[in-house]
This record gives sequence, structure tokens and C-alpha cells, in this order.
Amino acid sequence: MRTTGPGETIIQTSGEVAEALATGAPVVALETTIISHGLPQPRNLQVAVELEELVRQAGAVPATIAVLDGVARVGLDAGMLERVATEPGLRKLGFRDLALAAALGASGATTVSATAFLAARAGIRVFATGGLGGVHRGWTTDQDESADLDMLASTRITVVCAGVKSILDVPATLQRLETRGVSVAGYRTDAFPGFYLHSSGLPVDWRLESPEQAAAVMRAQDGLGGPASALIVANPVPADEQLDPALHDRVLAEALAAADREGVTGQAITPFLLDFLVRGTGGASLEANLAAVRGNTRLAGRIAAAWSSAAAPAVPVPAAEG
Repeated sequence: MRTTGPGETIIQTSGEVAEALATGAPVVALETTIISHGLPQPRNLQVAVELEELVRQAGAVPATIAVLDGVARVGLDAGMLERVATEPGLRKLGFRDLALAAALGASGATTVSATAFLAARAGIRVFATGGLGGVHRGWTTDQDESADLDMLASTRITVVCAGVKSILDVPATLQRLETRGVSVAGYRTDAFPGFYLHSSGLPVDWRLESPEQAAAVMRAQDGLGGPASALIVANPVPADEQLDPALHDRVLAEALAAADREGVTGQAITPFLLDFLVRGTGGASLEANLAAVRGNTRLAGRIAAAWSSAAAPAVPVPAAEG
């Protein structure tokens, strides 16, 4: 076990990401929990490489984020990416875990809250993920709420996602985002996406038609000032790639009943429900999730390109040596 020393750098950008930020080139942050905990080997590494390539095809630089041996890495080389995909026992790190991981030399994949924080600290403005965390069902009893919401309420970053995970209380999550001052806009849709589903059936107040409009909102956020908060660009999975809605509803009901029957609560509930959905849909929920992540990654790259064409260069944290 190691501990951090005085003046030690615990956040490092890769050389490629640092150069992109210094020159004002577009950069997209990518989380690693889906790679380490959400996909089986070896497909997880294949997907990680694919997502980075999708960012490049959109004209941006990928900044996949993880913590390795206590150092938060913003941008991974091939060896680091393979380590995230294959190392057994890799932790799942939210924002609250980052200081502990840094001090104790731990390694882990970053969730939405940790990725958003580290991306913003590095000077990255756009982040692509699958679905956000939010308010859990039965909140009035358990008061279980994802740390994603607090982080998005206090971090100036644009998150491209397919809504929030459908296992959650989606109406309560949208209300919470409104209360915390987090801007939400549908991308070419008037309905909030349903993660695995094209639509949750709930409306959104604002609609964006292009990456340039998203970039304009980002500039307006900066121009207005005020408390730092995120912009959520809610990008639905294509209707022809969504999970069958009837299958989704049936299996989710079965998953919730099983969790209640087995007394699964707290941090264990989300992985339990997601795993139940994968098994209960014969893997179809996983394919819908990946379709959403791919679409979000492409769109994030285009938004980053539109943003960088009019934004001043960011001030990045120190680049990794070597």
C-alpha cells in the first residue's frame, strides 16, 4: 500500500489529451465502469477501443478516464485500457472514493460522478455515457439517490446520455434535476429517453436539433455565469435498436419483485437489477445499452467539435510523463 506524498500529482492527462486541450482541439471524456463492470471479457476491451475510435471519427480526441495505482488518468494508453478491461477486483469509484483511492494507491474504474469531476478538473467540457444514475424507486422509504445528481448540479460539463437507467424512478429523477438547476434538453426529441427504450413517455421542456445548438447553450451557460451546473443532452437510442418495450416492462417487474423477495437494497440493487435484465432478456438489454452508448459517443464527438470551434483553449492539468 502506498500513500501520496507532498506535491505528488494525482491527476494526470495523457500527452495526446493535454496537447488537444492546450490547442483548443475537441476532447470527449469516457467513463470506464461499463468496461470493467458492465461487459464480459473480451468484449469489454473491444467496446472500449470501439468507443475511442467513434470519438476520433467525429473529429475529437478520446479521454477515457480511470484511476490506476492511485493516479487519476485522463486518457489511457493501450496497456492501461487493457488493464481496466482485464484486471480482477478493480474497484468501482464514485467521486467520494477518489481521495481514498489516491491516498491508498488503489485502482478502479470511474462512474459518472467521478468521470464528470475528473474531466472538468482536466478542462474537458463534453462527456459521453450510457445512462445516468438518479433517484431510486422507493426513495421515500430508503432515500437512495445516486451521487451523479449532486455532481451534475455542481459541475460545468455537458453529458450526452440516453436518459437515466430505467430501473430508477425516472419522474422523481427529472424533478430532482430541475430542483438542482441542471439543464436538460432532448436531442431531436420532445420526450425524455428511457435508456434501453427510445422514450420514457415523459416530456422534456427543451429540444436541440444540432451539435451547434448544444455548443451555443454551453456558451450561454458561461456567459450567464451563476452556479456551475451541467447540461444534459438526452439522446434516445434509435427506435429500431431499443429493447422491446413489452419485454422490458415484464422483465423489470420480475427483477423488482426478485429484489424485494431477496432483500436486495442499497448499492447492491443497481447491479442486481441490471444483471437480472440482461439474463431475463437474453442479452437484448445489453445490446440496447451498447447501441445507446455508441450513439451518445458519436454525438458527443460532434458537440465537442462544435464547441471547440468557438471556445478558447482550456487550461489542462499536467500531462503524464513518458
